[in-house]
Amino acid sequence: MLVRMKRFKLAFICAFLFTSMQSFAQSDSLIIRQMFNQIVSNGLCYSRLDYLSNQIGGRLSGSPEAARAVQYTFDQLKSEGFDSVWLQEVMVPHWVRGEKEKGYIVSNGKKHEVAICALGNSIGTGKSGIKGKVIEVKNFDELKKLGKEKVEGKIVFYNRPMNPLFIRTFEAYSDAVDQRAAGAIEAAKYGAIAVVVRSMASNVDPYPHTGAMRYQDGVRQIPACAISTLHAELLSKQLVQNNDLEFFFKQTCEMLPEALSYNVIAQINGTERPDEIIVVGGHLDAWDNGDGAHDDGSGVVQSMEVLHTFKTLGLKPKRTIRCVLFMNEENGLRGGVTYAKVAKEKSEKHLAAIETDAGGFTPRSFSASANPEVLGRMKQWEPLLKQYGIEEITAGGGGADIGPLKPQGTVLIGYGPDSQRYFDLHHSGEDTFDKVSKRELEFGAATISGLIWLISEYGL
Repeated sequence: MLVRMKRFKLAFICAFLFTSMQSFAQSDSLIIRQMFNQIVSNGLCYSRLDYLSNQIGGRLSGSPEAARAVQYTFDQLKSEGFDSVWLQEVMVPHWVRGEKEKGYIVSNGKKHEVAICALGNSIGTGKSGIKGKVIEVKNFDELKKLGKEKVEGKIVFYNRPMNPLFIRTFEAYSDAVDQRAAGAIEAAKYGAIAVVVRSMASNVDPYPHTGAMRYQDGVRQIPACAISTLHAELLSKQLVQNNDLEFFFKQTCEMLPEALSYNVIAQINGTERPDEIIVVGGHLDAWDNGDGAHDDGSGVVQSMEVLHTFKTLGLKPKRTIRCVLFMNEENGLRGGVTYAKVAKEKSEKHLAAIETDAGGFTPRSFSASANPEVLGRMKQWEPLLKQYGIEEITAGGGGADIGPLKPQGTVLIGYGPDSQRYFDLHHSGEDTFDKVSKRELEFGAATISGLIWLISEYGL
């Protein structure tokens, strides 16, 4: 009898716990559904993106447009009456593009105009431009094998495409981007006079894609430009026919003295554990050849939408939720570095940080830099987010702006929308508001809001 009573008690406890878990899940499901309904019916993210993209446009760090974006988002957040809204000072590099770039191929007496753009942080060519014979390479190993004898005095043409065999296009981007970032450094070591880099794009089109490059102390600075993938193909074919052809380009870009800018921050205080902070953010700055709608206007307005949704629905998070709109992700990362530095100085505890910086496309996944135990707990939430497009919560990490928080023990989470079209637009003049689907953007905001609700309720 005693044994049967113990078994009955154990069964009762298990049943009670199972029922409690079901009720929690049901309650969370209802709240996430309310979030979704609010965002797709009355959300502000699409109209805010319209303003950022079409009224302000490209928002390169240090520019008047970046300053206007800071003021606009600050005013928007301030007007909603969150617990705190403030600006965090950030000194940023101030690179300007100057006049529209010009480029052409000269072969057998014929001139073929090509679409180019200066790479961010590059020096200019001077008013008269630069002309030289071209040497094509796919990677730094090929450059090294050619050596100074064959490279000196020439323009190095990096022509390694993004690898289409990668399913995840961000992996293809990472695999190819070293030639853009460090190409000028490596070419200058062998006496090159300039570099032309195949655009980091997943398709063949006539649009050049910019992006940041860097220089190295002790290595001569040479101009660097990106050429559209369509014209990279043309240049490569013409080099086969005539390896004595010349390439000309002119760009008047320059680096001005550093400028004062700001991270824009707003938060809703936690009711039970206010010292545990959950960050959600994107970066305010954007390249000047488009209007930065996907990169990263979408992330900015989705992050703002999270706080707006909690406020509108009257939801009281147990943990503090902080929206951070970072400045200078594109060509310096000063906003992310400054934010992490101040957080460390204040001994703030950042439980998690979510960055949305992969475009405003359909939700697909979240990736977290968490240990197996934490990741296992997070994966239990997958069924609650699945109907909104999230297929999995997997190991991985977050974006560049939240990376500096990792040494402080913060779990970094990246929002992963469908990326197959992202690098058709990324850093090009094609990244414009008309390429963003209102519904896809809103679905993203809803899934991010849902995940933040769950972290706030249950921790990690």
